[in-house]
Amino acid sequence: MTKILLEVVPRDIDTLLSEVNFVKNNFSQISGINIPDLLRFETRSWVAASEIKNIFPNVIPHLRAIDFDLDNCGDIIEYLQNNQVSSVVVIKGDPPTDMSKRVYPTTSIKMIKKLKKEISHLKVYAAVDQYRVGIKDEFDYIEMKKDAGADGFLTQPFFDLRLIDIFTEKLRGMEVYIGISPVVTEKSQSYWESRNRAYFPKDFKLTMDWNVQFAKEVIAYCSQNELNMYLMPIRLNLEAYLNNLFK
Repeated sequence: MTKILLEVVPRDIDTLLSEVNFVKNNFSQISGINIPDLLRFETRSWVAASEIKNIFPNVIPHLRAIDFDLDNCGDIIEYLQNNQVSSVVVIKGDPPTDMSKRVYPTTSIKMIKKLKKEISHLKVYAAVDQYRVGIKDEFDYIEMKKDAGADGFLTQPFFDLRLIDIFTEKLRGMEVYIGISPVVTEKSQSYWESRNRAYFPKDFKLTMDWNVQFAKEVIAYCSQNELNMYLMPIRLNLEAYLNNLFK
């Protein structure tokens, strides 16, 4: 059965708990939470995960590889173990714009290997960025992450079912979460195109209706192909979006 995660930003613990409880009580279709690690907020993703795992046991915090010195990362290992965080997704991470925080030359590959070595029972997902480089290079990167011990993958949001089909052929047999994110403003579309090099199909429309219909098509596709998905609503009325999607 297809699992559907919701990405929830950890602005602060009280707001996080309020949002997660609202989703738990109103949308049974959501089976888990995925938490980005955003430096502009004080609450780190793994702390947020430990706070909500009793509400949603399937919670996947993001770990930014460049934030960790692999020779001195006992604190994060200990935290994950002591707080029984059962899953993480490793991303490379972007350096802070003001360089106020120290970063390290740690790659996603090295971080995945370290986590699997130190906590063998931890489920470690890797990221797929279908827009980062050419398809062949990203496919090679996927294989390297598999070899490093990745248990599954979370993708960047897709906006085209044809592109999903290309990538899921490569990911077949793995536990995969296909990302989708509703885009309803020109500013948001410009961000995805300029910052993330995302591809929007010709029939794309900046409307809630288009985005909801696309999400429904992806849910159907995932159900037919033994895949999972996650929803990444940004600056959008969460209740209105989920009501439209699941009504």
